[in-house]
Amino acid sequence: MADTFSGLINYWVAIALMMIGFYIVIAQGNLVKKIVGLNIFQVAVFVFYISMGKVKGGTAPILDDSIEVYSNPLPHVLILTAIVVGVATTALALALIVRINRAYGTIEESEINEQDNVLDASEGKP
Repeated sequence: MADTFSGLINYWVAIALMMIGFYIVIAQGNLVKKIVGLNIFQVAVFVFYISMGKVKGGTAPILDDSIEVYSNPLPHVLILTAIVVGVATTALALALIVRINRAYGTIEESEINEQDNVLDASEGKP
C-alpha cells in the first residue's frame, strides 16, 4: 500500500495544487491573487503532464542497441513551450490589472463591480 502511494505522489501533488489554485481563483476578490491562483493551477497541470510522460526505467531516445525502454521527450518539450506562454499570459494579466487600478482606483473585484453598477445606473442602463 505504501509503495502504491509513493509511486503516485506526483499525481497527488498535482491534484492538491490544482485544488489550491482553483480555490484561490474562486474565493479571492483581489485580481492579483486570482492571477497567483491561476499560476498555481498552471503549475499543477505541468506537474501532471510531466508525470504522465515519464516511463519507469526509460532513458533518453538515443538509438543504441543496449537500450530497450525510451522515455518520450515530447511532453517535456511541450511543457517548456507552455511555461513561456504562461509567463507571457501572466505579464499581460498584470499589465491589465495595472490599467484597471488606474481606471478604478482598486483591484478588488467587488469594488469594481460596484463602481460599474453606479455608472450604469447614472446613465440609465438596466
